[in-house]
Amino acid sequence: MFSDAFRDLTKPNVLNIIEAIKKSQGMTVTALSKAVELSYMGAKQQCDKLEALGYLKTWRVPRKAAGRPEKLYVLTEKCSTLFPQAGVELSLNVMEGVKRFFGDSAPEKILFHHYEQQRSKWAGHVSRGKSMVEKATRLVELREKAGVFCQCHYTRDGGFRIEEYHHPMQEIFATFPSAINQEVRMMEQLLGTKVVRKIVPQEKGGELVVYKIGVLG
Repeated sequence: MFSDAFRDLTKPNVLNIIEAIKKSQGMTVTALSKAVELSYMGAKQQCDKLEALGYLKTWRVPRKAAGRPEKLYVLTEKCSTLFPQAGVELSLNVMEGVKRFFGDSAPEKILFHHYEQQRSKWAGHVSRGKSMVEKATRLVELREKAGVFCQCHYTRDGGFRIEEYHHPMQEIFATFPSAINQEVRMMEQLLGTKVVRKIVPQEKGGELVVYKIGVLG
């Protein structure tokens, strides 16, 4: 998710902790230590430092059994600057410019061209997957390289899906929501099956974007 240059200049344990928490609704030190392969005290020290710097905050959740509430670490808004952005201000200015000079449909045509180019570029890699799960995994790899923070996830109740935690075009989507439909259509073409995009509110604030994959094989 993070660039190679960023990783080279930053302590890997710090980035591993931030990535693990980003993919969760909050994690205890015990869960974090297992996820990032650190000792309990090593993980606790890193979390304390990140909290002091304003990148983490704590969330206390009552235990189902008797005992003190569990202390979960979650990311703060300050962490948003760590994740890739797509030159949003420039992109929006260009889109507004073409809309002004070439009509209301011009931005949608530009977005259509973008996703057609992306589909063409990614098709060969995705199509080499021998099953739908492998194809989706290959698609996630490509999206991560493009700055989309996501992963494949499976549960018995929810089925197989792609969970998205950050998208560098979020502000573009807000201004030109048709881009969302175009991206979903591109994903359907690459996977060869129905993809349903849903916004799932999170208990501790924020939203999770979920792409439900229609047919597995």
